[in-house]
Amino acid sequence: MVLSVISDFFTAVPFWELAFIFFAKIIEVTIGTMRVILITKGYRKPGTILAFFEIMLWVFVASTVISGVTETPIKGVIYSIGFVAGIYIGSMLESHLAVGKVEIHAIASETSGNAIVKGLREHGYGATTLDAHGKDDNRQLLIIYANRKNKDIIIDLITTIEPTALVVAHEVSLIQNGFVTPWRRIGK
Repeated sequence: MVLSVISDFFTAVPFWELAFIFFAKIIEVTIGTMRVILITKGYRKPGTILAFFEIMLWVFVASTVISGVTETPIKGVIYSIGFVAGIYIGSMLESHLAVGKVEIHAIASETSGNAIVKGLREHGYGATTLDAHGKDDNRQLLIIYANRKNKDIIIDLITTIEPTALVVAHEVSLIQNGFVTPWRRIGK
């Protein structure tokens, strides 16, 4: 009796339909995650285009799940698992694309600061320096604006030259004028 109920729960829907629900939901939620990120970073046109595909998928997937969900609750379970997987994949994709700009501050000794600036400029990054005064000696504050995609490269370059440099990075919503590595499209 119990075995029969469990068997019916898992086999009441064809495998291909469950696979459709699962993978379509992953794609839909991944698109939704990217849409929100793109729109908040100012990429309205690509975000709007993604919204169209997201809602189209949602309509078809949700209607597939809703029709007969009381008789086949496995559809709801698979839909939920697809949602969770879509969130995870969408966040990984966004992390890989790294859309947007970043501001990096580095505080280093005067000597190391000059070497870091030279290294950054040799690699095509601009840097602004300010004289600073630390607890025990004079320092340099470096300010670098770059594509978020290049953040790790820049931080590695800084810490290779000065392993004890204090480095802080955060995203910026607007950069106007000055030298920033050339704007890049979303797909690059």
